[in-house]
Amino acid sequence: MKYRCSVCNAIFISKDVSSCPFCFSSKDFIYEVDKEVNEQKEVFLNAVKISEDNYGVMRDNTKCIDCGICRETCNLMCGLDFKNDTSRCLACGQCITTCPTNALRPKDSYLRVKELLKNKIGICYTSPAVRVSIGENYGYEAGSFMQGKLVALLKKLGFKYVFDTTFGADLTVMEEATELVNHLKNGDSGPMFSSCCPAWVKYAQNECPELVQNISTCKSPIAMQGAIIEKYFLPKINVRKEDVVTVAITPCTAKKMEIKLEGIFGTDEVVTVLELASWAKMDGIDFKNLADEEYDNLFKEGSGAGVIFGMTGGVCEATLRTTYHLMTGKDLEQLVFEDVRGLKNVKEASIDIDGFKVNVLVVHKIKELSKVIEKIKLREKDYHFVEVMNCEGGCVGGGGQPKIFGDSLKVKEARAKGLEKRDLNNKVRFSYDNPDIIRIYQEYLEYPGSNVAKEILHKCQESVKN
Repeated sequence: MKYRCSVCNAIFISKDVSSCPFCFSSKDFIYEVDKEVNEQKEVFLNAVKISEDNYGVMRDNTKCIDCGICRETCNLMCGLDFKNDTSRCLACGQCITTCPTNALRPKDSYLRVKELLKNKIGICYTSPAVRVSIGENYGYEAGSFMQGKLVALLKKLGFKYVFDTTFGADLTVMEEATELVNHLKNGDSGPMFSSCCPAWVKYAQNECPELVQNISTCKSPIAMQGAIIEKYFLPKINVRKEDVVTVAITPCTAKKMEIKLEGIFGTDEVVTVLELASWAKMDGIDFKNLADEEYDNLFKEGSGAGVIFGMTGGVCEATLRTTYHLMTGKDLEQLVFEDVRGLKNVKEASIDIDGFKVNVLVVHKIKELSKVIEKIKLREKDYHFVEVMNCEGGCVGGGGQPKIFGDSLKVKEARAKGLEKRDLNNKVRFSYDNPDIIRIYQEYLEYPGSNVAKEILHKCQESVKN
């Protein structure tokens, strides 16, 4: 049966109601949803429209009670109310995080991957934010660092190689910092925007196309990771691409859209944390009793700078560390930029690099961008680098993360703290000091911004515009 809580207005399905699963109010405040609402509808007046060809999000109409919470979430988080114009959907999955009946969920990929692993070599790579959220599915506190068990789980599910996408994040830093240095030296007009959030890129294309020309041409970390695996790793182990399935394990449903729409090669499928938990349950894997395992060699654990990519401000902070080094030849002493950390939605910081004052802006929760976008356009302040993340908290708040019951900001903050702690304790905190990064440039990419790097790690400006 479907019930509504009169305290928090949540609607949920349950067989035995003792309290609200969202706000924990007693059953005295819970009532059964009207029979008319309980029946499946053909037309939804309040719910956000999800097209069948949406790459990131799907809806089970039998569970939807047309409460409109998804539409309110889309407006609150993304500033969108696109009604029937589904082309404006960012596939970000924020509607999934608040759907009270679980009618909305990530577009299924794991069943297809599970089938492919029967006949293909499985290679997967895990995004930074996954390791601080996966444990929530098994009763661990938010922010618990579960990297070892995560690797063990993926091995158990049948992947032969498990790599760390933090390597891809470090690659992104190297290329993006180089791009930023050129932007600064050339005196290019306007700020350079980050490019690793596909929902933000789609938002720019749809809502503010005049800013697209200022978006970095760098591919996202999973796109760079997949490209290096296809072009460098597979020839190294003498394996054909058609004999392999490459899978990105991410907190993000928009990544599913990215690999389909942006001409991304190297990554075949994207599986979210929610899907991973369903897959593990299907295979009867006892996550808590898995012994820790390490990532495979070649693309082992990345730098602390790569790890913080999973939280708001992390891309900016990591990029500044390498930008400083590229411009001065020295290591930056101040590694933590408190001004761009935390869950304030719009954050600013400045850093002096050899007498050049570099101003940065960080925005997360895409709706908040509208508050500063005119300021950026009118050049009220000269920002040199702007990091934009669609989801609140950055990737730690992605639409494919475990659902949060209770204080969502507290949980996202705990996930971010887990990444910050890993950065603090990491022996390597600069992307350019990562041994795997040093080797890949020596053996294959030559140097950041080289022709071969541009060919496989960057998007042409036309693909960014489209």
